[in-house]
Amino acid sequence: MRICVIGAGSIGGLLAVKLAQTSVDVSVVARGPHLKAIRENGLTLVAEDGEQTTANIEAHEKIADAGKQDLVILGMKAHQVAAVVKDLEPLYERNTMVLTAQNGIPWWYFMGLGGERDGRRLSSVDPGGIIADNLSASRVIGSVVYPAAEIVAPGIIKHIEGNRFSLAEITNDKTPRVEAVSQAFTNAGFRAPVVGDIRTEIWTKLWGNLSFNPISALTHATLAHICTFPESRALAADMMGEAQSIGEALGVRFRIPLEKRIAGAQAVGEHKTSMLQDVEAGRAIELTALVGSVIELGDITGVPCPAIKAVYACAKLLADVMERGNGASRIVHV
Repeated sequence: MRICVIGAGSIGGLLAVKLAQTSVDVSVVARGPHLKAIRENGLTLVAEDGEQTTANIEAHEKIADAGKQDLVILGMKAHQVAAVVKDLEPLYERNTMVLTAQNGIPWWYFMGLGGERDGRRLSSVDPGGIIADNLSASRVIGSVVYPAAEIVAPGIIKHIEGNRFSLAEITNDKTPRVEAVSQAFTNAGFRAPVVGDIRTEIWTKLWGNLSFNPISALTHATLAHICTFPESRALAADMMGEAQSIGEALGVRFRIPLEKRIAGAQAVGEHKTSMLQDVEAGRAIELTALVGSVIELGDITGVPCPAIKAVYACAKLLADVMERGNGASRIVHV
């Protein structure tokens, strides 16, 4: 199997190194110092126990240079997908699959779903329909990404915790091609089940991300701190309660109690969410897919979400402040 990871950052880099240890043919598309380091020294993964593995992986700056692929993994953040979809065509053969590894509500959420909303587009995550117009939903393999990882230096990825990637056709059909992807991931050491309801899996993870991520970005607090500080814990619970009502209006069944989901986040400990890491690094934050999309779904279903809207407004203002200040946003301790 020929696999190209576009966006070999934290999760994309984790996948690339692990897959490269198996029999598949892996390449990556990266840029800047990260690309230079991969070309010169390989891509290094620091495991949870500190063990290091370096893979000599073919790395490209231009997507077209990667050549034809069996599987393309989009490893970038959700707000970065629209910028690359027009460039994917040179990678496609007739049966090429595209695995979306983004957090939050995906652009294809209503594609292949059936019912009255089948095919409806979400302007929050696909403004102008750029993604839908340039990436056929028939190619898509959906995923829910559970591992946490970060780039600690150019060419070096640190795996923090987790090894599950839930996989599915967006129609929830069990097909030979999604099973082949599952087997490739399993061979690389991941737990990669083919699930029968990908949207429920999406909401289970999103439930925490839509609350903990923006709260942490605004406060610079870790997961454990948010969950043990009474006021922020209550705010997260309010946001999650609103999200649950929206999800249930869409037919999603939440399989665990809300408080158990919060307890699970608390158990992760003093971990900085990906959104907080982006704020500290001066990068654009993944706000629309995690929060704005839920507000759009609330509008579609007629379910109010005042707490989510309030936090979204503050986080969106933070994003604007960072953009105007070229990424500068920090807390100064005096």
